[in-house]
Amino acid sequence: MSLRPYQQEAVDAAIGWMRASVDPALIDAATGAGKSHMIAAIADRIHGMTGKRILCLAPSAELVTQNRAKYLATGNPCSTFSASAGAKELRHPVVFGSPLTVKNRISRFKKAGADGYALVIVDECHGITPTLKSIIDEMRKANENLRVLGLTATPYRLGSGYIFRQWPDDRVNNDENTRDPYFQKCVYRVDARDLIEQRFLTPPVIGSVGADGYDTSGLVANTAGKFDAAQVEQAYHGHGRKTAGIVADVVAQSKERRGVLLFAATVQHAQEVLASLPQAMSAIVTGTTPKKERDRILARFLAEDVKYLVNVSVLTTGFDAPHVDVVALLRKTESVGLLQQIIGRGLRLSPGKADCLVLDYTTNVEDHCPDGDLFAPEIRAGKAGGGGEGVEAECEWCKHVNEFTMRPEADGYDIDPQGYCLDALGVRVETEFGPMPAHFGRRCWGQVRQHGGTYERCEYRWTSKDCIHCGEPNDITARYCSTCKGELVDPNEKLIGEFRKMKKDPSQRQTDEVVSMNVSPGVSRSGNRTIRVDFVTPYRSFSIWLMPDGEYSKARKDYQLFVAETDTGNQTPMTVTYQKEPSGFFRVLAYNRAADVEPEVRLAAE
Repeated sequence: MSLRPYQQEAVDAAIGWMRASVDPALIDAATGAGKSHMIAAIADRIHGMTGKRILCLAPSAELVTQNRAKYLATGNPCSTFSASAGAKELRHPVVFGSPLTVKNRISRFKKAGADGYALVIVDECHGITPTLKSIIDEMRKANENLRVLGLTATPYRLGSGYIFRQWPDDRVNNDENTRDPYFQKCVYRVDARDLIEQRFLTPPVIGSVGADGYDTSGLVANTAGKFDAAQVEQAYHGHGRKTAGIVADVVAQSKERRGVLLFAATVQHAQEVLASLPQAMSAIVTGTTPKKERDRILARFLAEDVKYLVNVSVLTTGFDAPHVDVVALLRKTESVGLLQQIIGRGLRLSPGKADCLVLDYTTNVEDHCPDGDLFAPEIRAGKAGGGGEGVEAECEWCKHVNEFTMRPEADGYDIDPQGYCLDALGVRVETEFGPMPAHFGRRCWGQVRQHGGTYERCEYRWTSKDCIHCGEPNDITARYCSTCKGELVDPNEKLIGEFRKMKKDPSQRQTDEVVSMNVSPGVSRSGNRTIRVDFVTPYRSFSIWLMPDGEYSKARKDYQLFVAETDTGNQTPMTVTYQKEPSGFFRVLAYNRAADVEPEVRLAAE
């Protein structure tokens, strides 16, 4: 079995760490990077080095089978210990299993000496569950030097941040972006952007949807990080005309595409979606679909007999269909990790596939990737105990008692029953938006009965700005009035907003100051010299690839410009003018031009 260069580097990094430390480590490898190949190579190497047994755990039968198949490609036999995968035997020294089956027979994995286990490999290790921890703890009773290695494309968890303490370059995650991480170090990292640049993955393209999406503003994650079932039902169910319009837009944008994955919120929602799809070309799989039926449907989809496949949370990991070139999100995801897993379903290479179209009919990209970069999420850990201190706030209109999270700046103030801060005289503290709330809540969640027996959300707002056209109060982040649709941003604020929007959109040409520049020579897959240049600016980090011996005039021009303006990389330029092209790659257009400057705020005349 031949490994790609980065796969070999990941294997070597993991082996190097395990030679020196018994602390758990992980490899962060994007979906499509070939984690199964890495697992196979590491298991083979460690068994060869120690002569001991290796246990490889995965959360589903599909992943157990997939990982086992890649190990068999090394030419060595292996065993399967997974009830869902159809076998429970330990004849061979390398074993592929599922956590629950192993836990139920844990005594068979606690042998010491030459017949004991040297390493536990955990695939999809962002799901490091109590079951997995208990397996490792029990196995360590037989071998206190047991090594643990995890692999994942999303090394973070909702609410607790990153699952490791140290980065490959020894930077340390503090308590702002991780809490009680299980893994000590991420020993190697290869992200989707790197794989796209190296032509190992297909670039995603965020499409412009042509239908009104679902209103998911009422979806708020609970303490377990999940959306409330009643809120989900209200957001998605029974919107026949809206769902039909969304599905029609998906079909229209997929006419020249081969494979379309549609992600629905619930089984009922998925059935509503399926009802609007071309019946002869469509199918549905859910968590309740019998295994034989599910396998039959997936086989038809892989054979491209089915073009549109609707699913509910069952094809986010461990499903490999390279021809998928459209991912349609008809549900809101609770976490950026789930979003990245979903988009990753469409990034694998396939003959004739140029890109993967991502259609978002809620606010996933906006919520989790605010600058539009799908591969640069902001990861933070929530406060211990599930967030900040709660504040009860009674609505002045409907009397509903809301519970919101306290603002840090409210510490030390007295708080009235309506959730506002009071000064030493008991008077509400005033701000430019009215009285200062002691919490992050903006609008009341009370449901008000309307004429005819329907309910609507209460309109009371703790913070708001009045429309300059009709006087209606609106959310402080709103751009247009909810009543008259007039624009709420004054001309000066609009200029600043447009500038900031431009700086968040790397596809627009812009000029930034250069904070740092790093130059790395290399060799392309075809054996040609390359130079990778990593830029860090106040707005983003990005890389370009230069070809000193490029055969095309564009490549030669880019390299000559770099040589002339940076003394072949020895002189860091003051600024860099760049643009992200439709291909997904950045291109530098100039150096040392005047940097973009945000418009100044002009105070209104008194």
